[in-house]
Amino acid sequence: MCTNTTLTKKFINSSSMIGLLLTIVFLVYGFKTGIFTSPEHLSAFIKHIGIWGPIIFVIIQIIQVVIPIIPGGISCVAGVILFGPLYGFLYNYLGIVIGSIIVFGLARYYGTPFIQNLVSQNTYNKYIGWLDNGRHFDKWFALAIFLPVAPDDFLCMLAGLTQMSYRRFIAIIILGKPASLLVYSLGLTALLQSLMHML
Repeated sequence: MCTNTTLTKKFINSSSMIGLLLTIVFLVYGFKTGIFTSPEHLSAFIKHIGIWGPIIFVIIQIIQVVIPIIPGGISCVAGVILFGPLYGFLYNYLGIVIGSIIVFGLARYYGTPFIQNLVSQNTYNKYIGWLDNGRHFDKWFALAIFLPVAPDDFLCMLAGLTQMSYRRFIAIIILGKPASLLVYSLGLTALLQSLMHML
């Protein structure tokens, strides 16, 4: 008999697979229609979407932080490619900051079971020891958010289990996210553009 935890994990795994497949379909569509290879086609696509494009994208970014339906790196690159470096960065930043605050609040309210439903046991076991650092957790957390070296979304959940205040958490996210997001998204975008030139 399936428990609620098992059902939740199955739902999340299925959602992640569907999200990944839809992302691949969109990438193939983008290459075939010239969205990712022609500035003119990209500009026309963005104009066609209109004001709903940025709103939908920000919502997608919020959702992918809370429930990993799309790999975060892919959605960050998509934002930069679709909206350009400046607006792509801003929309990525806005969605990820809002999503991070939501997931922090959910972890604080629902506790450990909420986190264990969303992440693999390996990831949970790997980073749960950070809570043993007590007052030093805030420093490790801020460093991890500033440098793109750890699963930020999971660490935001983990922070919800600590005594960290909402004010401190929000300050760390707002100040720490821009640097890592800029390096991460622009780095992956440069790699993707290099691959496009090779094709």
